[in-house]
Amino acid sequence: MSDADFGLWVYLSRTPLLWLTVTLLAYLTADRISAALGRHPLANTVLMAVALAAGLLAVTGTPYRTYFEGAQFVHFLIGPATVALALPLYRSRRTVWRAIVPMAAALVVGAMAAMLSALLIARAFGIPGPVLAALAPKSVTAGVAMGIAEGLGGDPALAAVLVLLTGAIGAVTVTPLMNALGLRDMRARGFAAGLAAHGIGTARAFHVNPVAGTFAGIALALNALFSAILAPIVLRALL
Repeated sequence: MSDADFGLWVYLSRTPLLWLTVTLLAYLTADRISAALGRHPLANTVLMAVALAAGLLAVTGTPYRTYFEGAQFVHFLIGPATVALALPLYRSRRTVWRAIVPMAAALVVGAMAAMLSALLIARAFGIPGPVLAALAPKSVTAGVAMGIAEGLGGDPALAAVLVLLTGAIGAVTVTPLMNALGLRDMRARGFAAGLAAHGIGTARAFHVNPVAGTFAGIALALNALFSAILAPIVLRALL
């Protein structure tokens, strides 16, 4: 790289718009790759986009703080996106009401299993309380999980990372796991994906089947509400 090119890069790297553009281009590129691979479970759009953006940061030596100054608009949209989760729940209110008993049972058991399994294993390894607070809402969508973690005395940034890892793992494994279990009901498949793997799992469910995506969105919204109530109670009991 010549001195002129290096100088141009230094200038651009300090411009907030650059990193917002990088974030959007990384996602669009990852989505194209995923589509070209037939939406294979391993070709997860979010996971690939994170890898592309992180790789560029590593190659250019750009600090995360500099990146976040440009990409924070996307972070801001987490709030409105979380509120918008009420939309699929409202649109499918009749379906939800007809299946309220099995869905409520699945919600309670699934949310408690996701939270308790992680917390008990972490506690057995001597993980400190603040990290447990960030781990508790790992299966909740990021906007809500960060708020829960902060309210419990945990690190919201760590909670966001754990949410991303949980969602990525869930989105990659949900289809092979459901096929292996012989579960064909798209309502149940979608609900499980949204409950365990929040937004990333919901996006995967929509790629598989629109009915599965709808029920994943419902599970995501209900789990966010239920976990916000459950997490403080469970964490207080463990600590």
